[in-house]
Amino acid sequence: METKKRVYVGLLAASTFLLALLTAAIWYLIQNRDFIFGRVLLTIIISILGAIFIFAGLGVLAIVFMIIRSKAIPSLDNFTRIANEILFPITLLTGRITGINKEEILRSYIAVNNNLVKSKKLLLDGRQVMILLPHCLQDSECPHKITMDINNCKHCQKCSIADLIDLGEKYHAVIKVATGGTLARKFIEECKPRGVIAVACERDLSMGIQDASNIPIIGVLNCRPNGPCINTNVELDKVEDALKIICERR
Repeated sequence: METKKRVYVGLLAASTFLLALLTAAIWYLIQNRDFIFGRVLLTIIISILGAIFIFAGLGVLAIVFMIIRSKAIPSLDNFTRIANEILFPITLLTGRITGINKEEILRSYIAVNNNLVKSKKLLLDGRQVMILLPHCLQDSECPHKITMDINNCKHCQKCSIADLIDLGEKYHAVIKVATGGTLARKFIEECKPRGVIAVACERDLSMGIQDASNIPIIGVLNCRPNGPCINTNVELDKVEDALKIICERR
C-alpha cells in the first residue's frame, strides 16, 4: 500500500481498537456492578458495541485485503461501507489526538476509496458516468452561468472547463457543475449515474463520497493556486485516468 492509503487504514484500525477497549471497559463494569437494572442496561450497551466492533473489524480487514489484492469482494461490500460510515468520524478524532493533519487524513481516505472503486473493475458505458465539477473551476470573471447548463461555456480557454467538456464528449460522459453538495446530490438523483468522477477539495470530496456511498465515486483533487473556492484548476490527465478506471476500454 502507498503511504497515503496507510494513514487512513491505520486510523481505521486504531479506531476499531478504541471501540474494543470501550467494549471491554463496559464489560468490566458489568462484572463489578450489583444493581440488576444497571447490569441489564450495560449488557444491552455492550451487545450493541460488540456488534458494531465485529462489523467494523470485518470491514477494516476487507478494506486491507482488497487494497492488497486489488480485487473487490462483493460479499463484503456492506462491511466496508459500514466500517467507513461508523469509523470515519472516529478516525478524524483519532487523527486529531495523534496530531495528524485533517487534510492528510481526508486525502488518504479519498485514496483508499479510489483504490476500492478501482478494485471493482467496472466497465461502464460513458453515458452511465457523470463528471461532477465544482463551480470554482470556472473563471471568476466569466459572465456565463454554467451550473445549470455547461453548454453555456464559450470555450474561451480562460479556465479548464472547455477542456473538461471536450474530455467528457470523448467518453460520452454527462458533465455537471455544482455550486455545493445540495446541487451535486440533486444532479445525482436526477441523472442516476452508475459511476461518478468528482473533482473538488478534500473536504467536499470526502463528504460527497460519504453521502453517496452506494455509488462508485472516484475523487480527483483540484489545484488551488489562488486559495480555496476561486479560480481553481485540475489536472486533466488525472480526470482521464479516473474515466479509464470505470469506463469500457476504448
